[in-house]
Formats: sequence, C-alpha cells, structure tokens
Amino acid sequence: MNTSSCRPYRYSIPAVLDPFFIWLESTAFSVWMRESPSLFAFPLILAAHTIGLGLLAGVDVAHDLRILGAAPKIPLEFDRYLPIMWLGLGVNAASGLALLIGYPTKALTNPVFYLKLGLIAVALVLVNVIRRRQHESPVPRMLAVISLFCWAGAIVAGRLLAYTYSRLDATS
Repeated sequence: MNTSSCRPYRYSIPAVLDPFFIWLESTAFSVWMRESPSLFAFPLILAAHTIGLGLLAGVDVAHDLRILGAAPKIPLEFDRYLPIMWLGLGVNAASGLALLIGYPTKALTNPVFYLKLGLIAVALVLVNVIRRRQHESPVPRMLAVISLFCWAGAIVAGRLLAYTYSRLDATS
C-alpha cells in the first residue's frame, strides 16, 4: 500500500525558508523548548500564553458582552481595564514568540497560524474602534459581535495549531 497518499496536504511554503527553519530549530532556546523535561520549558510558556490570552481576550469579551447587554453590571467605561489587556497582549506576544521559536516550521508553514494572527489583528483594531464609538447611539453592537467571533476564531485556530500542521520541523 502506498502510504504517501495518507499524508496530509502540504501547503506550499518556499523551500528557500528551510535553511532559516533549520538554523532556528538548532538554536539552544529552540532545542530547550522542544526537548527539555523541565516544567519551565514548553509547559510553563504554554501556560503563560494561556494566561495572557485570558487577560487580553477575557477583558475584551467582557466589554463586548456589556455592549450587547448580556453583562449589565460591567461598567461601560472601558479605559481603566486597558492596562490589563495590554499586559495580556505583552505576555501573549512574548510567550507566542517563544513558542514560535520552539516550532518555527510547524507554525510558519501552517495557514491556520496566519488565520489566528489575522483574527487577533482584527480583534485588536476593533478594541480601538469600539472604544471610540461606545458612547454613540446606537452602541456599536455589530462591532461587538464581530469582536466576539474574532476572539473565538483566534482561540479555536490556536488550539487547531497543535493538530493541523503539515511539517513538524524543517527536516520532515
């Protein structure tokens, strides 16, 4: 039986990037991320990424739900929670970069990774648009709905990254 037909579809990423992937995967930090049995390696960084997500998306989702009327006790004035969101964004950027260095080929050859980044970018733009327009009449409810879908989509895409890759490393 020909097992090559059982392989997942390979997305075409230029082979010219393979030397970069090989170099990055051979750095001490990348090897440590992938191979260390320490809880301070991959597990802790993944936990930090999850906490950052909770701070970033959690605050914005609460604000979106308030705009939609589902959480009336949450104050509509949102600016005082922005530092918490930006802290979450910083934690996610740092931990996401660490995860990317650990598995660069796996992420950068996966279209789901780019979908996740795109949804996060749209959600972050919506944070500012909604903030500027939240006192208008009518309240920007449709923007809040779109924001909720962006965060949900980014979270689902992030989870799918563990399962949808076509190449785990540059040598595969």
